Amino acid sequence: MRQSRRMSLIEAFANVTVGFWIAVAAQALAFPLFGFHAAPAQHLVISAIFTGLSLIRSFALRRLFEAIRAASHRDGRA
Repeated sequence: MRQSRRMSLIEAFANVTVGFWIAVAAQALAFPLFGFHAAPAQHLVISAIFTGLSLIRSFALRRLFEAIRAASHRDGRA
């Protein structure tokens, strides 16, 4: 079954949104262990930067694998 681009984006967004809040919490817990201290707003900005990159990566990989699946289907390999 083929996944639409829209559903790929929704899946990636949901995945990354959950990851964002996990990253914020992990940073707040881990940074002090390494001597780094950041304000809550700084944790949000740092997480937002990496979240944006993660969203792009996740969507691109999903589309790549969908293209591979579609190509193998066309060639009769699936």
